[in-house]
Amino acid sequence: MARLTVPATGSVYFDTSAIIFSVEKIEPLASRLRPYWLAARSGDLALMTSELTLLETLVKPIQSGDDALEQSFRALLLQSRELQMIPITTAVLERAAHLRAEFGVKTPDAIHAASALLLGCGQFVTHDSGFRRVAGLPVTMITE
Repeated sequence: MARLTVPATGSVYFDTSAIIFSVEKIEPLASRLRPYWLAARSGDLALMTSELTLLETLVKPIQSGDDALEQSFRALLLQSRELQMIPITTAVLERAAHLRAEFGVKTPDAIHAASALLLGCGQFVTHDSGFRRVAGLPVTMITE
């Protein structure tokens, strides 16, 4: 795998998979994402995700009763200085509806893509190649 190119400045959108790999320390993917977190910690880069990520990350730990993992996700998403959680607004939902209609993406993916597009993020970091169907979304695959 080639090294990911982390922008020097600007904003980067992390979809849920990037958050999961980081929190659960799933290697080698967590190591590939670490430079983004370091750039965000130094204030050079803004990392963003949707409020939808909270829902998507909490399901597994709630199902399995893994309180420590649940708290790790909550801490990162709700208290981190490195990551901003973006609200699901009417504008996001409107744009997501258009993305679903035009590109056939599922509702959660449409919400993530719409959020990143409306924010003008320079990269959309994901593990899901299906996002490449969305025209104009600057997809960066974690595994490439």
